Amino acid sequence: MITKRIIPCLDVKNGRVVKGVNFEGLNDVSSPVTLAEYYSKAGADELVFYDITASSDGRALFTDILKETAKNVFIPFTVGGGINTLSDFERVLSCGADKVSVNSGAIKNPNIVYEGAKRYGSQCVVLSCDIKRVGNEFRVFAKGGREDTGMEAMSWIKHCIDNGAGEIVVNSIDTDGVKRGFDIEMLKAVCDFATVPVIASGGAGSAQDFVTLFKEIPDIDAGLAASIFHFGEVKISDLKELLKNNDINVRI
Repeated sequence: MITKRIIPCLDVKNGRVVKGVNFEGLNDVSSPVTLAEYYSKAGADELVFYDITASSDGRALFTDILKETAKNVFIPFTVGGGINTLSDFERVLSCGADKVSVNSGAIKNPNIVYEGAKRYGSQCVVLSCDIKRVGNEFRVFAKGGREDTGMEAMSWIKHCIDNGAGEIVVNSIDTDGVKRGFDIEMLKAVCDFATVPVIASGGAGSAQDFVTLFKEIPDIDAGLAASIFHFGEVKISDLKELLKNNDINVRI
Protein backbone atom coordinates (compact mmCIF):
# COMPACT_ATOMS: atom_id res chain seq x y z
CA MET A 1 0.00 0.00 0.00
CA ILE A 2 1.32 3.46 -0.93
CA THR A 3 2.01 5.67 2.06
CA LYS A 4 0.14 8.96 2.45
CA ARG A 5 2.40 12.01 2.41
CA ILE A 6 2.39 14.96 4.81
CA ILE A 7 3.72 18.13 3.17
CA PRO A 8 4.37 21.48 4.88
CA CYS A 9 4.14 24.51 2.60
CA LEU A 10 6.34 27.60 2.76
CA ASP A 11 4.52 30.60 1.24
CA VAL A 12 7.35 33.07 0.76
CA LYS A 13 7.06 36.84 0.24
CA ASN A 14 10.11 39.10 0.18
CA GLY A 15 12.25 36.29 1.56
CA ARG A 16 10.00 35.52 4.54
CA VAL A 17 7.39 32.83 5.15
CA VAL A 18 3.92 34.36 5.45
CA LYS A 19 0.40 33.07 6.00
CA GLY A 20 -3.05 34.58 5.60
CA VAL A 21 -6.73 33.63 5.29
CA ASN A 22 -8.36 33.04 1.87
CA PHE A 23 -5.05 34.21 0.33
CA GLU A 24 -5.39 37.63 2.04
CA GLY A 25 -4.11 39.39 5.19
CA LEU A 26 -0.59 37.95 5.09
CA ASN A 27 1.36 37.78 8.36
CA ASP A 28 5.08 37.19 8.80
CA VAL A 29 5.96 33.77 10.21
CA SER A 30 9.67 32.94 9.96
CA SER A 31 12.68 32.43 7.72
CA PRO A 32 12.18 29.78 5.02
CA VAL A 33 15.73 28.56 5.65
CA THR A 34 14.99 27.91 9.33
CA LEU A 35 11.63 26.28 8.70
CA ALA A 36 12.93 24.10 5.86
CA GLU A 37 15.66 22.70 8.06
CA TYR A 38 13.17 22.07 10.85
CA TYR A 39 10.66 20.24 8.63
CA SER A 40 13.35 18.21 6.92
CA LYS A 41 14.29 16.81 10.33
CA ALA A 42 10.76 16.65 11.79
CA GLY A 43 9.37 13.85 9.64
CA ALA A 44 7.84 15.76 6.71
CA ASP A 45 7.66 13.61 3.59
CA GLU A 46 8.17 16.51 1.20
CA LEU A 47 8.38 20.29 1.27
CA VAL A 48 6.81 22.92 -0.98
CA PHE A 49 8.22 26.44 -1.49
CA TYR A 50 6.02 29.04 -3.22
CA ASP A 51 7.25 32.54 -4.03
CA ILE A 52 3.66 33.76 -3.80
CA THR A 53 4.08 37.22 -5.36
CA ALA A 54 6.45 36.37 -8.23
CA SER A 55 3.63 36.04 -10.78
CA SER A 56 1.59 39.02 -9.59
CA ASP A 57 4.76 41.17 -9.46
CA GLY A 58 5.72 40.00 -12.95
CA ARG A 59 9.21 38.91 -11.89
CA ALA A 60 11.36 35.81 -11.63
CA LEU A 61 11.46 33.77 -8.44
CA PHE A 62 14.12 34.91 -5.95
CA THR A 63 16.98 32.44 -6.31
CA ASP A 64 19.26 33.52 -3.44
CA ILE A 65 16.82 32.59 -0.68
CA LEU A 66 15.83 29.47 -2.62
CA LYS A 67 19.42 28.24 -2.79
CA GLU A 68 19.88 28.81 0.94
CA THR A 69 16.63 26.99 1.68
CA ALA A 70 17.45 24.02 -0.57
CA LYS A 71 20.75 23.47 1.26
CA ASN A 72 18.78 22.50 4.36
CA VAL A 73 16.26 20.19 2.69
CA PHE A 74 16.91 16.45 2.50
CA ILE A 75 13.44 15.39 1.36
CA PRO A 76 11.74 15.93 -2.03
CA PHE A 77 11.48 19.68 -2.63
CA THR A 78 8.91 21.34 -4.91
CA VAL A 79 9.32 24.99 -5.90
CA GLY A 80 6.90 27.36 -7.64
CA GLY A 81 6.26 31.02 -8.32
CA GLY A 82 6.87 32.92 -11.54
CA ILE A 83 7.48 29.77 -13.62
CA ASN A 84 6.76 30.88 -17.18
CA THR A 85 9.44 29.30 -19.41
CA LEU A 86 11.72 26.29 -19.63
CA SER A 87 14.58 28.53 -18.52
CA ASP A 88 12.62 29.11 -15.28
CA PHE A 89 12.43 25.32 -14.85
CA GLU A 90 16.18 25.07 -15.39
CA ARG A 91 16.97 27.91 -12.97
CA VAL A 92 14.82 26.49 -10.17
CA LEU A 93 16.10 22.94 -10.63
CA SER A 94 19.70 24.21 -10.59
CA CYS A 95 18.96 25.90 -7.26
CA GLY A 96 18.11 22.54 -5.68
CA ALA A 97 14.45 21.84 -6.46
CA ASP A 98 13.36 18.28 -7.28
CA LYS A 99 10.02 19.27 -8.81
CA VAL A 100 8.71 22.48 -10.38
CA SER A 101 5.23 23.81 -9.68
CA VAL A 102 3.42 25.77 -12.39
CA ASN A 103 0.25 27.77 -11.92
CA SER A 104 -0.20 31.22 -13.49
CA GLY A 105 2.56 30.46 -16.01
CA ALA A 106 0.61 27.45 -17.29
CA ILE A 107 -2.55 29.55 -17.58
CA LYS A 108 -0.69 32.08 -19.74
CA ASN A 109 1.11 29.39 -21.73
CA PRO A 110 -0.48 25.93 -21.43
CA ASN A 111 2.34 24.47 -23.54
CA ILE A 112 4.77 24.96 -20.64
CA VAL A 113 3.34 21.82 -19.02
CA TYR A 114 3.96 19.74 -22.12
CA GLU A 115 7.39 21.29 -22.73
CA GLY A 116 8.47 20.81 -19.11
CA ALA A 117 7.33 17.19 -19.07
CA LYS A 118 9.04 16.45 -22.36
CA ARG A 119 12.38 17.87 -21.23
CA TYR A 120 12.45 16.92 -17.53
CA GLY A 121 9.87 14.13 -17.24
CA SER A 122 6.29 14.23 -15.95
CA GLN A 123 7.48 13.45 -12.41
CA CYS A 124 9.11 16.91 -12.37
CA VAL A 125 6.02 18.90 -13.41
CA VAL A 126 3.49 19.77 -10.70
CA LEU A 127 0.31 21.66 -11.58
CA SER A 128 -0.75 23.88 -8.71
CA CYS A 129 -4.34 24.96 -9.20
CA ASP A 130 -6.01 27.68 -7.10
CA ILE A 131 -9.74 27.01 -7.21
CA LYS A 132 -12.71 28.96 -5.91
CA ARG A 133 -16.45 28.47 -6.26
CA VAL A 134 -18.09 31.04 -8.50
CA GLY A 135 -21.81 30.40 -8.66
CA ASN A 136 -22.24 26.68 -9.28
CA GLU A 137 -18.82 26.28 -10.91
CA PHE A 138 -15.31 25.48 -9.68
CA ARG A 139 -13.23 28.28 -11.23
CA VAL A 140 -9.46 28.57 -11.77
CA PHE A 141 -7.79 31.66 -10.30
CA ALA A 142 -4.39 33.08 -11.23
CA LYS A 143 -1.73 35.35 -9.67
CA GLY A 144 -1.96 33.95 -6.15
CA GLY A 145 -5.74 33.77 -6.16
CA ARG A 146 -6.15 37.40 -7.21
CA GLU A 147 -7.50 36.95 -10.74
CA ASP A 148 -10.50 34.94 -11.95
CA THR A 149 -9.49 33.30 -15.25
CA GLY A 150 -13.03 32.32 -16.15
CA MET A 151 -11.84 28.73 -16.73
CA GLU A 152 -13.71 25.74 -15.31
CA ALA A 153 -11.28 23.95 -13.00
CA MET A 154 -11.92 20.28 -13.70
CA SER A 155 -11.51 20.55 -17.47
CA TRP A 156 -8.36 22.63 -16.95
CA ILE A 157 -6.79 20.03 -14.65
CA LYS A 158 -7.68 17.20 -17.04
CA HIS A 159 -6.11 19.13 -19.92
CA CYS A 160 -2.88 19.60 -17.97
CA ILE A 161 -2.74 15.92 -16.97
CA ASP A 162 -3.18 14.98 -20.62
CA ASN A 163 -0.30 17.34 -21.44
CA GLY A 164 2.06 15.66 -18.99
CA ALA A 165 1.57 17.10 -15.50
CA GLY A 166 2.74 14.38 -13.12
CA GLU A 167 1.09 15.65 -9.95
CA ILE A 168 -1.74 18.04 -9.02
CA VAL A 169 -1.90 20.33 -6.00
CA VAL A 170 -5.50 21.41 -5.45
CA ASN A 171 -5.60 24.65 -3.47
CA SER A 172 -9.07 25.58 -2.25
CA ILE A 173 -9.26 29.36 -1.87
CA ASP A 174 -12.60 28.95 -0.09
CA THR A 175 -11.03 26.97 2.77
CA ASP A 176 -7.47 28.37 2.76
CA GLY A 177 -6.39 29.47 6.24
CA VAL A 178 -9.92 29.03 7.64
CA LYS A 179 -8.91 25.87 9.53
CA ARG A 180 -12.26 24.11 9.23
CA GLY A 181 -11.03 21.15 7.23
CA PHE A 182 -10.07 20.32 3.67
CA ASP A 183 -12.49 20.96 0.80
CA ILE A 184 -13.70 17.37 0.49
CA GLU A 185 -16.27 18.08 -2.23
CA MET A 186 -13.74 19.79 -4.50
CA LEU A 187 -11.04 17.18 -3.90
CA LYS A 188 -13.42 14.30 -4.63
CA ALA A 189 -14.34 15.95 -7.92
CA VAL A 190 -10.66 16.01 -8.93
CA CYS A 191 -9.87 12.48 -7.73
CA ASP A 192 -12.82 11.10 -9.69
CA PHE A 193 -10.91 11.60 -12.96
CA ALA A 194 -7.25 12.28 -12.06
CA THR A 195 -4.77 9.63 -13.22
CA VAL A 196 -1.82 11.17 -11.34
CA PRO A 197 -1.20 11.86 -7.62
CA VAL A 198 -3.42 14.55 -6.09
CA ILE A 199 -2.35 16.70 -3.12
CA ALA A 200 -4.97 18.41 -0.97
CA SER A 201 -4.26 21.98 0.10
CA GLY A 202 -6.22 24.57 2.04
CA GLY A 203 -8.24 24.29 5.23
CA ALA A 204 -6.36 22.02 7.64
CA GLY A 205 -7.02 23.16 11.19
CA SER A 206 -6.26 20.03 13.21
CA ALA A 207 -4.68 16.61 12.98
CA GLN A 208 -8.17 15.13 12.75
CA ASP A 209 -8.73 16.99 9.46
CA PHE A 210 -6.03 14.80 7.89
CA VAL A 211 -7.71 11.66 9.21
CA THR A 212 -11.00 12.84 7.67
CA LEU A 213 -9.25 13.66 4.39
CA PHE A 214 -7.66 10.23 3.95
CA LYS A 215 -10.74 8.34 5.18
CA GLU A 216 -13.19 10.30 3.00
CA ILE A 217 -10.98 10.19 -0.10
CA PRO A 218 -8.88 7.00 -0.06
CA ASP A 219 -7.41 7.91 -3.47
CA ILE A 220 -5.90 11.20 -2.29
CA ASP A 221 -2.12 10.97 -2.13
CA ALA A 222 -1.08 13.73 0.28
CA GLY A 223 -2.19 16.51 2.56
CA LEU A 224 -0.48 19.89 2.48
CA ALA A 225 -0.73 22.56 5.17
CA ALA A 226 1.06 25.65 6.41
CA SER A 227 -0.04 27.55 9.50
CA ILE A 228 -0.92 24.59 11.73
CA PHE A 229 2.64 23.34 11.26
CA HIS A 230 4.34 26.76 11.32
CA PHE A 231 2.71 27.81 14.60
CA GLY A 232 3.24 24.46 16.31
CA GLU A 233 -0.45 23.64 16.55
CA VAL A 234 0.22 20.20 15.06
CA LYS A 235 3.52 18.33 15.19
CA ILE A 236 4.17 16.11 12.20
CA SER A 237 5.31 13.21 14.39
CA ASP A 238 2.08 13.38 16.43
CA LEU A 239 0.00 13.66 13.25
CA LYS A 240 1.60 10.58 11.74
CA GLU A 241 1.06 8.60 14.93
CA LEU A 242 -2.63 9.54 14.84
CA LEU A 243 -2.89 8.53 11.20
CA LYS A 244 -1.18 5.22 11.87
CA ASN A 245 -3.58 4.55 14.76
CA ASN A 246 -6.45 5.14 12.32
CA ASP A 247 -5.07 2.52 9.92
CA ILE A 248 -3.77 5.11 7.46
CA ASN A 249 -0.41 4.09 6.00
CA VAL A 250 2.31 6.71 6.63
CA ARG A 251 6.08 6.79 6.83
CA ILE A 252 7.04 7.02 10.51
